[in-house]
Amino acid sequence: MPSIRERLLRAIVTRLGAAIAPIPVLRQPTVPLTREASPALLLLAEGDQITARANHLVDRLLIVRLAVVARGADAFEVADQLLVTAHAALLADPNLGGLCIAVREIDAEWEAEDADAGAVLLPARYEIRYRTHAIDLTQTG
Repeated sequence: MPSIRERLLRAIVTRLGAAIAPIPVLRQPTVPLTREASPALLLLAEGDQITARANHLVDRLLIVRLAVVARGADAFEVADQLLVTAHAALLADPNLGGLCIAVREIDAEWEAEDADAGAVLLPARYEIRYRTHAIDLTQTG
C-alpha cells in the first residue's frame, strides 16, 4: 500500500485534473514544458517535515507548489483563471477525503515571470497537514 504522502499527491492530481480538464496536470515534471504543451498545471512537492510526535503518532507537513504555465497574448488571464479553478478544487474538501487534517494556502506569487515565447508562470504554495503512525507510513493517525 502506498504511503499517506503518495496517496495525498495522487488525490491532488485527480482532483485538479477533474477540475481543469482538458488542461493537463503534470506531477514533478523532469523535462522542460514544450510550447505546445501549455497551458498546463504543474504539481511540485517541495518538502515534507515532521512537526510533532506523540506516542505512536507523527504529525507531518507536506508543502506543495502549483504552478500554471501559459503562453500567448492572453497568458496572464489563462494562468490566473486556471489557478483560481485549481485553488477552488483543492480547497473544496480541505481534508482530501479524510487523508489529511487540513489543506491551507501559504502564498502565491502573483507577479508573473516572463519566459520563453511570452510564457507566464504563476505559482501558489499550499501546506498539507497530516498524521501517520510512527512505524507505518501507510496508516493515518
